[in-house]
Amino acid sequence: MLKLKTKSLFFLLFLLALSFIFVACNGDGEDAATDTDTTVDTTDEDTEETGDGNDSTSEDTASDIPEKPDMLKMWVHDEDIQFQAYEELTALFTEEFGIGVEMIPYSQSDQLDGLSLDGPQGLGPDLFYTPHDHMGNIHVQGLAAELELTPDQEARLAEYNQEAVLSFSFEGTQYGIPAVVETYVLFYNQDLVPEAPETMDELMDIAVNLTDGDTYGFLIDGTNFYFTYPFLTGPGGYIFHQDADGIFDTDDIGLATAGAVEGAGLIQSWFQDGLLPVGMDMDILNGLFMDGKAGMAVTGPWAIADYREAIGDSLAIAPLPTWDGNSLNSFSGNKGWLVNYYSENLYWATELALFLTNAENGERYFEIANELPAHSNVTINDEFMGPVLEQIQVAEPMPNVPEMALVWEPMADALNFISQGDDPQEVLDEAVEQIRANINMQQ
Repeated sequence: MLKLKTKSLFFLLFLLALSFIFVACNGDGEDAATDTDTTVDTTDEDTEETGDGNDSTSEDTASDIPEKPDMLKMWVHDEDIQFQAYEELTALFTEEFGIGVEMIPYSQSDQLDGLSLDGPQGLGPDLFYTPHDHMGNIHVQGLAAELELTPDQEARLAEYNQEAVLSFSFEGTQYGIPAVVETYVLFYNQDLVPEAPETMDELMDIAVNLTDGDTYGFLIDGTNFYFTYPFLTGPGGYIFHQDADGIFDTDDIGLATAGAVEGAGLIQSWFQDGLLPVGMDMDILNGLFMDGKAGMAVTGPWAIADYREAIGDSLAIAPLPTWDGNSLNSFSGNKGWLVNYYSENLYWATELALFLTNAENGERYFEIANELPAHSNVTINDEFMGPVLEQIQVAEPMPNVPEMALVWEPMADALNFISQGDDPQEVLDEAVEQIRANINMQQ
């Protein structure tokens, strides 16, 4: 009997203890916090605003955010003007988030080779910088980390030029944050062409009427696939079919379609009708335009300084004209930031990349380095770069698959044959066959 009572007493005491625990755990929290403060302060620098005015953790809980590292390391292309720009921007990042940034000058053309050696040994950076058309090789070598974007980071990335964003994905995986974009446009000499043509018909009328002797109405490096791309795709050609997710089907090559052949016929007419000089290349184009012997020329913003010095206030820039009411999609080249696969700071390295490239800092970068930012919410008050930014909105990134490297030579040969009068359909059929054979040999 005593034994039973003893057990009962222990049982009652156990229930009483449980009741106290239940009350403590299910109170309104106010009294408990008075005795022992276990609340999380979410008003520190983790929730401060980013440089473009967006709350960096507005949609993310504190538990989503890893502990801050003391330092992030980044490889910056070793040009003085770029290094200067990123010194200023990383200082702002450190001021806002309390994370130091070590910048190491490293040529962008050497970074992939360096990363393949240093990455596995833990000696690489958190962030590295690369053109988008290297994405295929980066994916194959496993050099970049797949970005695990939080909802807030995804929302911020949605404000960027989406073609540029897609160019840093591969097979549906997002690897990078685009930083800068570049394309080519229509330069014109207002002494010869007072207003830029808005359509291809207008451009051709000017080209025909202005070309006389050693003066030309319209110049383009007509055997260079990079510059002639929009005139092949404007009427319906394409390189590889691309789906809505940015994935290329390299078995579907569109460089000998009816549209591409139509465009090739136009290119051929420039040579046959004497609208382009014999032996046309970029050296001849630049020389004629700077000598005031060309009304219009297709080239990129890298030519602005020399052209302004040569023809002064007569220089003007416009987007490429339309073809049958549709914008001509020039090639764009994009550069951006990727996280090293071996980095231990995926979240904060991604935050650094987003910070450096947001709208406000993109404008700061442009003011220093004169490269156009990939963020869509930027304002560029520049009479020359403004039209370039406008053209970028309709530009198409060069395919970032490794197979693209097998396209350039066959298309260069094809354009040379076309310029000499060979049948465009036959030449493009042969080029596509060569590209397909090259791809099959590579697989």
